[in-house]
Amino acid sequence: MQTRMLGNNHFLSSAIGFGCMGLNHHRGVVKSAKEVKAILDQALDAGYTMFDTAEVYGPYTNEELVGQSLKDKRNQLQIATKGGFQIDGLKNWPDSRPETLRKSLEGSLRRLQTETIDLYYIHRVDPHVPIEEVAFTMQQFKKEGKIKHWGLSEANGETIRRAHNIEPLTAIQSEYSIWWRDLEKEIFPILEELSIGLVAYSPLGRGYLSGKVTAASIATKNDNRKELPRFTKEALEANQKLLDLLTIIAQEKAASLAQIAIAWILAQKPWIIPIPGTTNNERVQENAQAATISFTAEELSKLNQALAAITIVGDRYPQSEKERTGK
Repeated sequence: MQTRMLGNNHFLSSAIGFGCMGLNHHRGVVKSAKEVKAILDQALDAGYTMFDTAEVYGPYTNEELVGQSLKDKRNQLQIATKGGFQIDGLKNWPDSRPETLRKSLEGSLRRLQTETIDLYYIHRVDPHVPIEEVAFTMQQFKKEGKIKHWGLSEANGETIRRAHNIEPLTAIQSEYSIWWRDLEKEIFPILEELSIGLVAYSPLGRGYLSGKVTAASIATKNDNRKELPRFTKEALEANQKLLDLLTIIAQEKAASLAQIAIAWILAQKPWIIPIPGTTNNERVQENAQAATISFTAEELSKLNQALAAITIVGDRYPQSEKERTGK
């Protein structure tokens, strides 16, 4: 697979990373450890080198699965994980106090069976701890060799600037896709100015942009999409016009809808790495092949004009969730 550089800190990764959350968290039937290892082995063979997880996925069990599955091939890949939550059972809230971050990091290192984390994110910004203090904590972790790079997830522009001024950020991880483009207004210019990369989670709109999601397919115990405003029956039907557009482009490119959605992200900026996740062996290869699809300037302009004419129905998170975590 082609490679891309995140920021100016020499973080070279596969152009497409692998989002591990759905292996056992919020995406339906949980895979066995043997099945997870088979999927991740296949992803490595397909050229993915960055694998993204978080302590809160499970909680904790996602990191354990990733660590156990990849420990024998650790020198072939990069592990990205996220901390900065106080976790109480299935409840969690942002907590970036130095002692909490150290506890989070030490736990992640243990579960991932590694001596260092390649890219460590603050999962959500804690409004009660100055971001400068967080940056100094990350600086110390780097000096200790426990992390190589650091980043923020879902941070606003001011926070990014303040953090970067203390300890340079390698990447920002935020949701970005053909149906969620808010980052382009405020965040993109700042990332470009400061030479910070973007890791785009949910590049397939939590599966919707694959064209395979229905209200029935997400009505399972371990699938949080049924709780999201954008996945109500009414929203799914209203947003069909977006899938209709992607279908036309996919036919022109002899590609799948998912491949077009990923390729579109890659075409926006050279410093963006999308991290689609899947538990389907065929999708592992399909998503990787998106890196081979390109658009001419005219094709991209035409597609973006068509997208601008489509109004997406439904917010990405319930209001209660946004208030709780600041998402």
